[in-house]
Amino acid sequence: MRLRYSDVTPEKVYLSRRELMAGAIALAAVGCDLGADATAAPTPTGAPLKATPNAAYRVQDAPTKFDAATTYNNFYEFGVNKEDPARLGQSLKPRPWHVQVDGLCAKPRTFDIEEILKLAPLEERIYSLRCVEAWSMVIPWIGYPLAALLKPVEPRPGAKYVEFTTLKDPEQFPGQKPGFFGGTLDWPYTEGLRLDEAMHPLTLLTVGMYGQVLPNQNGAPVRVVIPWKYGFKSAKSIVRIRLTDTEPKTAWNKAAPQEYGFYSNVNPTVDHPRWSQGTERRIGEFRRRTTLMFNGYADQVASLYTGMDLKKNY
Repeated sequence: MRLRYSDVTPEKVYLSRRELMAGAIALAAVGCDLGADATAAPTPTGAPLKATPNAAYRVQDAPTKFDAATTYNNFYEFGVNKEDPARLGQSLKPRPWHVQVDGLCAKPRTFDIEEILKLAPLEERIYSLRCVEAWSMVIPWIGYPLAALLKPVEPRPGAKYVEFTTLKDPEQFPGQKPGFFGGTLDWPYTEGLRLDEAMHPLTLLTVGMYGQVLPNQNGAPVRVVIPWKYGFKSAKSIVRIRLTDTEPKTAWNKAAPQEYGFYSNVNPTVDHPRWSQGTERRIGEFRRRTTLMFNGYADQVASLYTGMDLKKNY
């Protein structure tokens, strides 16, 4: 059995994605008061990062508490438990850092992280985050549209997709070591978008959150955030962005294609094979919420999928 996302839908019980490869067993469930659990491990405040709030990209719900957003994470490079990224994240060294942008483009280029920070004005955008496990958060991210990074490399006419690759380094990411917790994904972690999705104004190249640089456990030093898709589509700790004419093979789609499609748009009418996507638990709240189509961003992104069968292209 391959490593998978896993969860259950009873209102008072959640299971994290803890089904490992052959021989692995499910790990313990976390309690229903996830906000309290998530604040158990303290997280140091990082270096401040200035950004201009963008009122056009701001959900009205109150942001999730910083401690919850930085201690309740899925980042399998550090381990399969929600607390592992905060507990083990100090092993990642986000400086120096480079991001290679290549493939079907006229001007391939490697960007230093300091170049990335200065490439476009930094904005603070408050987005909803919806996990495929049926929990959600509201996070004030800092970054700028991914298009600002892609346009300078001049995508060629044949480019149709964008592939993101996370750093592969078992010394920095203990979860990548063979046999760690009995199972693994196919490292390095890869994700992908259609080029029009990648160029959409909502797609954020992200370098910070809560007024500071990205904590290691949240994808330092650079990640993407695609708020209308399930959270695992938002690749973390990116070292390569490749333009291609073919649909990229993505990590969870390779691990369990019957459960995690390439698009992975938030769609309450398409249940996961093992749980409903019709409702979600907002971290720090008791009652479940109704899941919104495209995570509430339908007005902005529905036109990307005109004519598509969203149940077939899940």
